[in-house]
Amino acid sequence: MKNLSKRRTFLLYAFSIAAAASGSLYAQNTDPIKIGVSGPFSGGSSPMGESMRNGIRLAVDEINNIGGINGRKIELIERDDEAKNEVGAKIADELTRQKVVATIGIVNTGVGLASIDAYQKAKIPLMIAVSTGTSLTRKYAPPLASENYIFRVAPTLDLEAKVLVADVKRKGFDSLAILADGTAYGEAGLKAFQEQAKQAGLEIVAEERFKIGDQDMSAQVKRAKAAGAEALIVWGIGPELAAIARNKDAAGWKVPMLGSWTFSMRNFIDGSGRAGEGALMPQTFIQDLGSSSKNSFLLAYKRAFKNDRIPSPMSAAQGYDGMHLLYLAIRQANSTEGPKIVAALENLKSRYQGVITSYNKPFSREDHDAITQNMLIMGVVASGRVDYAYMDDQKKGALLRLKAQ
Repeated sequence: MKNLSKRRTFLLYAFSIAAAASGSLYAQNTDPIKIGVSGPFSGGSSPMGESMRNGIRLAVDEINNIGGINGRKIELIERDDEAKNEVGAKIADELTRQKVVATIGIVNTGVGLASIDAYQKAKIPLMIAVSTGTSLTRKYAPPLASENYIFRVAPTLDLEAKVLVADVKRKGFDSLAILADGTAYGEAGLKAFQEQAKQAGLEIVAEERFKIGDQDMSAQVKRAKAAGAEALIVWGIGPELAAIARNKDAAGWKVPMLGSWTFSMRNFIDGSGRAGEGALMPQTFIQDLGSSSKNSFLLAYKRAFKNDRIPSPMSAAQGYDGMHLLYLAIRQANSTEGPKIVAALENLKSRYQGVITSYNKPFSREDHDAITQNMLIMGVVASGRVDYAYMDDQKKGALLRLKAQ
């Protein structure tokens, strides 16, 4: 019996050493699990970054209030990338050196392109919560790499372009003008829309560019109007979009204005005023006034941040859902090791009812994008807020929009 007791003691000790070495969450470790957050918390993109961060913080509060992950609380390491590519790259290097378990965030496509290599090299998962640049999740997709550490819970530019082109066709327009900013996001959006328009037989009669910070695009608008476009497509972010709407209104050009999901940003709606009314854009989530008193996410957001007008509701919802998906993966992996978390994300066994959709195996080894086209709905700026553009979309918004297989 004495020898048996010694053998049990030795086996338990050996198991505990092995568990600690493997990064198992069941090891006697109460240190917080550090997760990076990278986003623009200052500047023109800040409505998206701050809303995303609030969604992430809300999810982490919920997770920590139920004990965290096997007794370990989550600690967020937040960094402002200022929507600057070089700053984002430095933050990615810093967070990977700090050995965060994972990072969530990234709003601007250029920042994403400057960041993903660091996470891939360090084998640390990155959950992109807002950026729509299609290439971000595909650079390391098989067979280009044996493992892909980049995931996303936001629509791609390709999906946005498809939805916009379908809406243009629905309205019966054939000739279009497009204005795009000079960032990686604007260039990628322009290319995606050009491809979809060509496939649909639509003619782009004018292509114009503008820079971040420009506040007078009247010359570009004048040329687009002179080209005879029946609708204006714009790819950019809030402040510049607002300037274009004002320029278009001042020119007396009455054609519809459609564009990227960023038309839903508060700084577009407030900055454009009456000129922004009627702008159309794809959305994954619309803060429906009728559901604000019933939706648990919106109620929790209002309680936590004393604000029932989210600057970028879609960013907040995607940040919230992305954080919960990361939590489920880390819990399932029972590990803080990147490869094991990736494996769990690619085969999540728990179904999660999120704000945007009901996530049932949202990722696979081949597909690291959780959002599919059927989850997108058209929004419209109306009376100073984003509403559903169509009644059938409003009905769809209340349904479970499962991932298209």
